[in-house]
Amino acid sequence: MLARAVAGESNVPFLSISGSEFVEMFVGVGASRVRDLFTNAKKIAPAIIFIDEIDAIGKKRWPGTGGWHDEREQTLNQILTEMDGFDNDTNVIVIGATNRSDVLDKALLRPGRFDRKITVNLPNQADREKILEVHARGKKIEKEVDFKALASSTVGFSGADLGNVLNEAAIISARYNEKMINPARLQQAFERIVMGLQKKSLVMNEDERRTTAYHEVGHALLGKLCKHSDPVHKVSITPRGGALGVTWFMPEKDAILTSKAKFLDELCVLYGGRASEEIFFGKDMITTGASNDIERATAIARNMVMRYGMYDEIGQENFAGERGMGNYTGTEGERPYVSESTQKSIDNKVREILREQYERAIKFIKDNKKLHIKISEDLLEKEEMDRAEFEAYFS
Repeated sequence: MLARAVAGESNVPFLSISGSEFVEMFVGVGASRVRDLFTNAKKIAPAIIFIDEIDAIGKKRWPGTGGWHDEREQTLNQILTEMDGFDNDTNVIVIGATNRSDVLDKALLRPGRFDRKITVNLPNQADREKILEVHARGKKIEKEVDFKALASSTVGFSGADLGNVLNEAAIISARYNEKMINPARLQQAFERIVMGLQKKSLVMNEDERRTTAYHEVGHALLGKLCKHSDPVHKVSITPRGGALGVTWFMPEKDAILTSKAKFLDELCVLYGGRASEEIFFGKDMITTGASNDIERATAIARNMVMRYGMYDEIGQENFAGERGMGNYTGTEGERPYVSESTQKSIDNKVREILREQYERAIKFIKDNKKLHIKISEDLLEKEEMDRAEFEAYFS
């Protein structure tokens, strides 16, 4: 979108190409296409060249030779040569776009080449409100629709996500033969995008419904009791996407930094579902429903220990490596970051953190057992519970 804006405002010829178009199995084709592109740009200069997904050809070069990597490096070298050159009067500006600036070769980022980096972050609340107003143009929307409220509830949404919300709302409204988009349809579209489509054809038996209800209320209850957790927006046992139920937490404001206390509360909340199953149905009746919760909890705990240096026993070091896979720096041939003894200490610390938060979740649910049962039984009847209905239990 920025490239389109530049093309519209520049009043000079604008040449656009994707990095993948340079990549071929045939030797020399990529470099030849680079030469042709820059030759054409120089003929019609002043001009702007836009290369989308530049990481397809601009990745870091590794030592060694062989096959396709040689062809990609030839293409990269040709781009570097064209961007430098001896002619200072070409008047050609090159713009690149990528989601992976961390993998680009350092030679591409030197002065005279791609020496200015513009990071496009996700929009904040004020930005989201303006973006929604832009996407609302040309759509018939009722006056009751509050874009400010919608913007506050769409933390983490990109511009494309916000546009998708309004498009989905228009589709749903048309399906019900409604001439205008109302707040209810907008909320329905929002939930469809965040939580997935409702699976009305999937029918759970009574045991599965009860287990799912107690599981989801476990998440919601701990979300309410943990001081640093985001507020509960909705609890549902209607199957959506790949989940039989969902507890939806919604941050009230944009956050850039995350504290250790918030991470620990998040771990406790994630274990609320499994803890509820164990307490109300017994250890032998725990289900596979907590698999994603456990996966996410493990990833958070490992990042706390290996990336963020939040535990003195392990130290203020990054043990995750560039690839983020646990051991390696990302440079071929180099030794692992982590020694065997340190890796053992990391594993033990991660296990300790997760065990502590699981035991904390167990204690919270045991201390609030009657309330848990009350909310779960009500959820079995209603199937869905919004924030106001959930908060009423604590008034």
